Amino acid sequence: MSGRGKTLLPCLVEGRMEAGIDEAGRGCLAGPVVAAAVILPSGFFHPLLNDSKQLSGKTRDNLRLVIEEEALAWAVGTATPREIDEINILNATFLAMNRAVERLPVTPGHLLVDGNRFRNMSGIPHTCIVRGDAKICSVAAASILAKTHRDEIMQELHGRYPGYGWSKNKGYPTRIHREAIRKNGISPFHRLSFRLNDEQLTLWK
Repeated sequence: MSGRGKTLLPCLVEGRMEAGIDEAGRGCLAGPVVAAAVILPSGFFHPLLNDSKQLSGKTRDNLRLVIEEEALAWAVGTATPREIDEINILNATFLAMNRAVERLPVTPGHLLVDGNRFRNMSGIPHTCIVRGDAKICSVAAASILAKTHRDEIMQELHGRYPGYGWSKNKGYPTRIHREAIRKNGISPFHRLSFRLNDEQLTLWK
């Protein structure tokens, strides 16, 4: 696919191989934080490409197939709930992002990171872009891969721990999820450093 979208820029600097970076799952009570890195071919365009949060689940799944097929390179990195508890969610997010970059089969010339902060362990120059997933094609693509891969992980975990509704809430702090924690207790995939329930607040003071 070639051309240029109406709202998303194809790149930040023309002619430079850029990898878009984004994450999913920072605000969840359970499961890993997942990051993706995506290098798109020059001129890549898809009319539906956008920040993953603005897309339906079906559209995200369809775009995932397109991105994984047409990207020059892509990779996913994760940080576990225990790592999140040990180093905090911000540092765990940076860790997942760096793991995604490390797993790229092609080394980009520059990283475009969604957000306003990044702890770069790769040695590759980077630029942080607030709301980058709604501005740059490769960052939007990374947001879609991070979201769909994380949803897939939570679907698999739901099969092992069906009592928390993860197939629907994906680990986010919904009312049903919190009620399930009160009823069933804390699973091995819950983040103990997060506020899971009132009893935990007393326990962890």
